[in-house]
Amino acid sequence: MHFDLVDLRLYLNCLQTGSITAGAALSHLSLAAASARIRAMEAALGVEFLQRSRRGVSPTPAGQALAQHARLLLQQVERMNHDLAEYAQGFKGQVRLLCNTAALTEYLPELLADFVRLHPNISVDQQELTSLRITHALRQDAADIGVISNAVDTRGLQTRAFRDDPLVLAIPLEHPLIRIPALRFGDTLSHPYVGLSACSALAVYLEEQALHCGLRMQVRIRAEGFDGVLRMVARGAGLGIVPKATIERWQAPRTFKVVSLNEPWADRKLLLCARSFEQLPSYARTLLEALSANCC
Repeated sequence: MHFDLVDLRLYLNCLQTGSITAGAALSHLSLAAASARIRAMEAALGVEFLQRSRRGVSPTPAGQALAQHARLLLQQVERMNHDLAEYAQGFKGQVRLLCNTAALTEYLPELLADFVRLHPNISVDQQELTSLRITHALRQDAADIGVISNAVDTRGLQTRAFRDDPLVLAIPLEHPLIRIPALRFGDTLSHPYVGLSACSALAVYLEEQALHCGLRMQVRIRAEGFDGVLRMVARGAGLGIVPKATIERWQAPRTFKVVSLNEPWADRKLLLCARSFEQLPSYARTLLEALSANCC
């Protein structure tokens, strides 16, 4: 039996994303190469590590055991690299940061730019996931820090307040819902929406909320980023849901109406999250403190 670090990272990436295709992309491997590596790992022990279905992949009991050992091994290798790098003047650490859509686009770009400028020996590997997937990854030591919505279960994790981040509804001025002051999400689902890309964390989250209402969102067109959503809403393409922070920094004429969503999940807060703040590597704690200093 011989598994190298590439094999182990690939396997954990497949579990994290729920797909060999997405795991291969995250590992910077072709699908063919990734599939061959997974098959070779299974052949080496004569057991299957992944259950494959139309919805993706999930670990078998043997795969769960492999994942636990792989995380421990990779974590130890990373800490070894960090400790040895302290003796050099070059690269000293890479923080694995997972964040939801709003954190990634609205709050983190300037903060992370300032951080890497002030700490040239620390890099940040950031990835967008839903808050629920982030908490799963943190519990499995697949990331250092997460930025999540307070709507998910954080038992077994440590959290700190980061930002108030309410979601609001943008309505074209000629829309039939324009005169209704307070709307439930379910009231809007018979109308077309402008959505984010289907793989974005917020798009997945909103689809889940629609399913809780027993309906599906009618997404007529998708935009790249919240600004793109608002530009399309302003031209009458459909409704849009964006963070209030996007509205506050909107500089073009506001040719749409903004109303609050009468839903508990829309009045959300963002949290900094980790399995243990005290046990983070020193370079990850440095980023945590920088983000905590900018909490509001």
